[in-house]
Amino acid sequence: MTAPPLAVVAGTGFYDLEALQDRSEQTVETRWGPARVTHGRWHGLPVVFLTRHGPGHTLPPHLVNYRANIRALADLGCTDVLAVNVTGSIDPDLAPGDLLCLDDFLDLTRQRPLTFFDGSGPQGVVHVDVSTPYHPELRRELLEAAAALGQPMRDGGVYAAFEGPRFETAAEIRLARLAGADVAGMTGVPEVTLAHEAGLRYAAVSLVVNPATGVGEGTEPITMSEIEAVLTRSREAVVAVLDELVHTRATFAEEDAG
Repeated sequence: MTAPPLAVVAGTGFYDLEALQDRSEQTVETRWGPARVTHGRWHGLPVVFLTRHGPGHTLPPHLVNYRANIRALADLGCTDVLAVNVTGSIDPDLAPGDLLCLDDFLDLTRQRPLTFFDGSGPQGVVHVDVSTPYHPELRRELLEAAAALGQPMRDGGVYAAFEGPRFETAAEIRLARLAGADVAGMTGVPEVTLAHEAGLRYAAVSLVVNPATGVGEGTEPITMSEIEAVLTRSREAVVAVLDELVHTRATFAEEDAG
């Protein structure tokens, strides 16, 4: 039996997965619009890769078609989604380059379509439980992959999703910190909740690339050059963790087949 494809969704700084072999591009048409994906094989396993912002980072976070993206992954037969979020640190103990395996979120967005269940479909209005927004088994796989590589990764973290595309104010970051947030980003929601609605297992790695506004002693403005510099030296750590996870899955698949 062929394994369902593993979905990998990433954003800023992650526009390709060089490890994918036998790759092909596809535009998937959904009720919510088109989604562009890359098919390939990673350690022999089928993978579907989706970059949120499109080729060349053409889509700002508030205009990403999250519903089309998640619906396309579900329609392609994916059951598991591994996401990568580039974030700013709200917790002052987090430094650029640190990794977190997220376990909760705050939704501070304002104007995005948040659900498949807007009352227009046959299901009507549906209230989805998100008491465990990030799937425990996928989280375990990510943490074990990081441990196998000796790559530090914090077990647990709260992601505060802001609307963007501007960076947050110091007051907004103080508010999020009071609410228990560890990192700030612009793309994690509604992606995670839509995955729940679509019946997908979802987990996310947060890569810290800068202190959020007002965090730490410095008062320098956040710049994309600062973020890109951290991405340049830290991106491979994230890809290595994903590679180890896929390699482990491939090994188990071979053992089961044998």
